Amino acid sequence: MDPVRQLRLSLGILTAVILAGSSGYSFIEGWPLFDALYMTVITLATVGFKEVHELSPEGKAFTILLIIGGTGVIAYSLGSLIQFMVEGQLRQVVGRRKMEKSVDKLKGHYIICGFGRIGQMICKEFQARPVPFVVVEKNPHLCERLAREGYLFVQGNATDDESLLRAGIERARGLITAVTSDTDNVYITLTARGLNPRLFILARAGEEGAEVKLMRAGASKVISPYTIGAVRMAHAILRPSVVDFIELATAHENLALQIEEIEVSERSSLVGKNLVSAGIRQAMGIIIVAIKQTDGHMLFNPPPQTEINAHSVLIILGERPSITQLEQIALGTTCAH
Repeated sequence: MDPVRQLRLSLGILTAVILAGSSGYSFIEGWPLFDALYMTVITLATVGFKEVHELSPEGKAFTILLIIGGTGVIAYSLGSLIQFMVEGQLRQVVGRRKMEKSVDKLKGHYIICGFGRIGQMICKEFQARPVPFVVVEKNPHLCERLAREGYLFVQGNATDDESLLRAGIERARGLITAVTSDTDNVYITLTARGLNPRLFILARAGEEGAEVKLMRAGASKVISPYTIGAVRMAHAILRPSVVDFIELATAHENLALQIEEIEVSERSSLVGKNLVSAGIRQAMGIIIVAIKQTDGHMLFNPPPQTEINAHSVLIILGERPSITQLEQIALGTTCAH
């Protein structure tokens, strides 16, 4: 039986025995309810105090039955309570150590600071990919939710060096600071940049002017959810068809059409080929929307003779099975036909 359910059951039985004993003394001896309750408690506790009033033969017989049945209930309740406490503590210790080992094994992962509304949405998107990540959160209630949902997390303040080091910031690929306070986001950015100068840091900005401070603190990119939300709402009125297409192409649960980015590795058979010879459009039906070159330049609607280089990023539009096939080719695990 589940320890919580067992504890509830034992406490329920103990309460029923106390009520039955109080009612029995009150009915048999005609005592006031408080005296009957007191007599029941000292009898079950076997403390040896003197009876409240002299007992009749019927009362003595009832006391014998109460001791025989009640002491067993007391022992069962205490055992359930001890089991609940010990198992709960052991489960917490074992679970914490298991999670720490899992976090220590992460490499090239992302650190999400804050598990608020934005942080929760980021976690869902990362888990759907899937992308390795760990959450840093100081709120105990949110940490309990993280544990229930099976996310890796570190309980602590993301502005502290220790919390970020426990999250593996030295091995991380990037960090997202999504707490509600712009001040905390600035401190987190400063701390993260000092611990890992090569880290990609995406920061959330709330108030006007916070973008500049976050960039000065060392953020690689700053996003304001309120600005994006306002622009998206305006576009939903001004360009409804465009917004519908973007929502369709960027939703991970949509299997018909998706827009994705794929980095070409050095081992890929695509390196050195142009878009025509690679056969991406002809063989897989994928549209190359843009190519982000190694120098950071974004080439939109690239011509057919554009050469594909190692470490360039292809911005593509197509169906999920074809995208998965192209991802394998870009990684070098399979060859293009």
